[in-house]
Amino acid sequence: MTDFLDRIADRSAKVGILGLGYVGIPLALSIARCGLPVLGFDIAQERVDQLQAGKSPIRHIADDEIARIRKDGFEATGDFSRASECDALIICVPTPLNKYREPDLSFVEATMVSIAPHLRAGQLLSLESTTWPGTTAEVLLPFITRAGLTPGADFYLVYSPEREDPGNAHYHTQTIPKIVGGHTEACRAAGEALYGAFIDTIVPVSSTQAAEMVKLLENIHRSVNIGLINEMKLIAEQMGLDIFEVVNAAKTKPFGFTAYYPGPGVGGHCIPIDPFYLTWKAREYGLHTRFIELAGEINARMPQYVIDRAIEALNGQGKALRGSRALALGIAYKRNVDDMRESPSVFVMELLRDWGAEVAYSDPHVPVFPPMREHDFDLSSVELTPETVASYDAVFVLTDHADFDYEMIGANAQLIIDTRGRFLPDGKKVWRA
Repeated sequence: MTDFLDRIADRSAKVGILGLGYVGIPLALSIARCGLPVLGFDIAQERVDQLQAGKSPIRHIADDEIARIRKDGFEATGDFSRASECDALIICVPTPLNKYREPDLSFVEATMVSIAPHLRAGQLLSLESTTWPGTTAEVLLPFITRAGLTPGADFYLVYSPEREDPGNAHYHTQTIPKIVGGHTEACRAAGEALYGAFIDTIVPVSSTQAAEMVKLLENIHRSVNIGLINEMKLIAEQMGLDIFEVVNAAKTKPFGFTAYYPGPGVGGHCIPIDPFYLTWKAREYGLHTRFIELAGEINARMPQYVIDRAIEALNGQGKALRGSRALALGIAYKRNVDDMRESPSVFVMELLRDWGAEVAYSDPHVPVFPPMREHDFDLSSVELTPETVASYDAVFVLTDHADFDYEMIGANAQLIIDTRGRFLPDGKKVWRA
C-alpha cells in the first residue's frame, strides 16, 4: 500500500483506461491533466488510430485536448498485454441488455479475459461500468484470485460508478463527486487515493455492492420521474393542457419539487438500461420491482405515442403516414451532443419506416448515421433550408439542439410534431407529442 500511495503522490503511477468511449476519454483527460501517465485500451483499431493521431472521436471533446495529452505521454493501444505496465486499471466498457432485457456483461467479461494473464501484485482494478449489486465481487474477483492475487493484501479491487454527463457545461469529471467502494477497507483506501489525485470530492461507501447500488438508485430516480412526467403529458394532452406550461409553473415552488420534462422516450446508456439491472437482480431475492418496471414501460411506449399523434395530425391535413416524407430533427439522445446510445429518436425513425414513411433526419452533431448494434439507417444529415423544411409532410422535433433555427422551421414546415415543447401547439400546424 505504501508503495502504491507513493507512486500516486509522486505522479509515477501509470493508469490504464479500458474502453475509450464517452466515459473513458473524459477520464483519461482528467487523469493526464493531473500529471499521471495514462495508457488507453480499446478493441476498435479505428478509435485507437484516431487518438494516437491526436484526434477526438467524440464531438464535444476538442481535438486539441487529445493532442495536448498525447504530447504529455498519453497512448492508445489495442494490445491488452500492456496491462502489466499499469499500476491501476479502470474498466469503462458498455453494459447493455440482451434481447430478454437481462444484463449483458459480455464486454466486462471479455475485458477481464484479456487482462487476467497480465495482472500482478500491487495493482488496483476499478470497475466503472454500470451493473447490478454484487458484480465486482461475483464476476471480477474470481479472475483476480485465479491469478494468485488477494484483494486487500497484494491487490486492490474497487467499484466506482461513472457519472459522466456528455455536454454538461457546468460539471465535468474533476468536479463531479466520485463514489468509491472497495472489496476491503484497504482496497477502498487505495481507490480513494487514486481518484483523489484527479477528482475534487471523493465519497467513500462501505462496499463495492453499496457503490453499485448508488449508481442504480441515481438513474432509477431519473427513470421513474421521467416516466411520471411522460404519463402526466398524456393526461394533459387529453385535457387540452400544455404540460410544459404546467411544469414551468410548478418549478417556481422553491422547495419539494424538481422539474422533469417529457419527451419522445428516454435515451443514453444509463436511464433506459440501468433500472433493469436491479429488477433482474431483485428476482434473486423474490422481489418484483413493479414501480421501476412501470416507469420503464411508460417511457418505452413514448415513441409509439409520437407516431399515434403524427397519424392524427396528418389525417387532419388529409394525408396518410404511409408514403409521407418525414424529417426527424435531432437524433442524438440529448441536446447539443453526438451521443446516440439508446436514442428514442431512432425508435421513432424506425416506427416511421415501418409505417411506410420516407424518413430523413437533420442533426448538426451527427453528420452521418453511425453504425449501431440494433439500428441501421443509410442516411446523412439533411441541411436545413426553408425549401428543405417545406418539402417534408411532417417535421418531428425529437432532440432540441440549440443550433436549429426554430423560427425558420416554424415559418416553413407544413406540419410540426413537437416532443420537446419548442413551439406553441395549435392543433393544426403544430402538434405536441
